[in-house]
Amino acid sequence: MPKKIVLSVLAVLLATGLSACTVMQGTYQLKVDEANALTAKLAALQKKHDDLAAENAALTSRNDALLAELAGTKEKLATDLAYVTGQRDKAVSDKEELDRILESKSDSLSQTIFELRRKVADLDAENAKLKAENAGLVKAREEQVRKVSSTYESLLEKMKSEISKGQVTISELKGKLTVNMVDSILFDSGKAEVKRGGLEILGKVISILKDVNDKSIRIEGHTDNVQISRALAKRYPTNWELSSARAINVARHLQDQGIDPGNLSAVAYGEWKPVATNDSAEGKAKNRRIEIILVPTE
Repeated sequence: MPKKIVLSVLAVLLATGLSACTVMQGTYQLKVDEANALTAKLAALQKKHDDLAAENAALTSRNDALLAELAGTKEKLATDLAYVTGQRDKAVSDKEELDRILESKSDSLSQTIFELRRKVADLDAENAKLKAENAGLVKAREEQVRKVSSTYESLLEKMKSEISKGQVTISELKGKLTVNMVDSILFDSGKAEVKRGGLEILGKVISILKDVNDKSIRIEGHTDNVQISRALAKRYPTNWELSSARAINVARHLQDQGIDPGNLSAVAYGEWKPVATNDSAEGKAKNRRIEIILVPTE
């Protein structure tokens, strides 16, 4: 082969080789660039993966915390629910007990109200009865007062002579009538037997008292404070005995003249209920007395 041809072939081959090298170099660079891009992308993806892993770890930790908190909340809610349920059950039980007590109290209260109403009715009836009785008592008292007043006026008329002489006083107060007689018109000094003049005076009183059937007649004996003389002491040791004997003798005389002895009583006060001072003769004379007292029958 001619040298010129060889050179031409070599030139062609060289050009072809250079061209092939150029092509290969371009391809290599392209691959390098692709590799670098992939490496960069991989690095970006690795970073994103790491970030996501870190975020996932944080989320997992947060989830664990929330789960733990939820478990605690559930436990607390369960405890609270148990407490509320217990309180509800207790409230239901208390309500049932309260209803039972209220029902019992209501029954008891109804019975009490019934009893009270019955008692009020009984009291009203008793009150009406008492009012009627009171009206009757008022009427009876008015009748008694009228009778006492009539007796009082009759005694005043019968004994006006003795009253004018100061020997007798007659008083009337709240249905109580008192005939006060000085002892000198009934008894001799130191004596307990009613003298003749005294019997006449008592006769005036008896004529009025015979018509009095609804009163008790009390005979009271009184003396002054002069002690019993030695001559009389054996029979009347003290003024008690003297006043007692005088009151009893008057009561016996009233009985003898027809006064019901069941309405008679004799009382001795001696010197212990004076109506005047014992420092004067006049006062002592007032204290020596017999009192015939008409009082309501007990």
